[in-house]
Amino acid sequence: MNRRLLAAAALSLVLSPLVALRAADDPPADPKSDPTLAHDQAKAVAETVKHDAKAVAEAAKKGAKQAAETAKKVAHEVAAASKQGAHEVAATAKEGAERAKAAVKGDRAPTAPAAPAKPAEKPSTGPGKTPAP
Repeated sequence: MNRRLLAAAALSLVLSPLVALRAADDPPADPKSDPTLAHDQAKAVAETVKHDAKAVAEAAKKGAKQAAETAKKVAHEVAAASKQGAHEVAATAKEGAERAKAAVKGDRAPTAPAAPAKPAEKPSTGPGKTPAP
């Protein structure tokens, strides 16, 4: 019994799209009996399309606004980095010009102080061990 019910359900699921398609293809028996049906359907479709178009336009507007804000932030970051880089280039150029002037005058160019050397790291000692001298 259970298999028959399952087979009947499967058959109805397979045939239901075919029945709906055939019903859609058949013209109505008397189109003059309800002339407002087509008008009402067209109006409903037009309203749906209009609503969907507004939703898409609002989503596009929101996305464009977010993209503009992101682009503005990135542009400010790029400008700040460019400004910092320009300051560094100007400082380096100024230092090079000072060294060139000193070299022309015969003075020894000032050198930057050397970075202090890091002391060698001592090996770690385990518990109970004394550090090596």
